[in-house]
Amino acid sequence: MMFGKKKPAQLSYDKDNETPAVKSSICTGEKTAGFIDNKTGKYHDVMLIKSDADLIEFKRLYGVDEVKTIY
Repeated sequence: MMFGKKKPAQLSYDKDNETPAVKSSICTGEKTAGFIDNKTGKYHDVMLIKSDADLIEFKRLYGVDEVKTIY
């Protein structure tokens, strides 16, 4: 029997109105993954990125190949 968390299925986002992005702080280096609203330009974060594995998981969860980096 396996113990552990079950990985969630692929999640969705509004591909027509949102752009996937990683926001990186210049001061602290903290990174968050989320989406930029193409109409308003506002960014909303979805998850904290602590390592490359977290970024890979974000891409897998949302079916994203390319992620824009903003500061």
